[in-house]
Amino acid sequence: MAHINAKTDRVYYVLQMNLKCDADEATNWIKTRSVKYTKDLQEEKTLSFEWFVSADGKEATLIESFTDSDGAKQRAENLLASPIAQEWGERFEPTNWIVGGSVKQDLIDLLAPMGAKFYKYMDGFNKLS
Repeated sequence: MAHINAKTDRVYYVLQMNLKCDADEATNWIKTRSVKYTKDLQEEKTLSFEWFVSADGKEATLIESFTDSDGAKQRAENLLASPIAQEWGERFEPTNWIVGGSVKQDLIDLLAPMGAKFYKYMDGFNKLS
């Protein structure tokens, strides 16, 4: 059962991007490379990794959730070291990156130079908890 006002250590990424390629290429890459590669890493603290593409096929949003700041940092480090990082950069241009939740300073230090904006958790509930 979801509890209101429950403290959570979860961290969320919301990354908004413009597509630099056509929507079909982006969709194919997301399905065959990005999602498969990320899932195969079997990162214990990555809870979700979900892509969304706008109806006009010009923008994409990636929403990720993690059990805690350490899991979010691991995901970012794995992406930066991955063979798909360059492929991602060829297809997407970031326009906004929101990092929400209980974020540790080491994650801020890693992501702030890339333009991430940080939001502290305020309140709410999550029925998936």
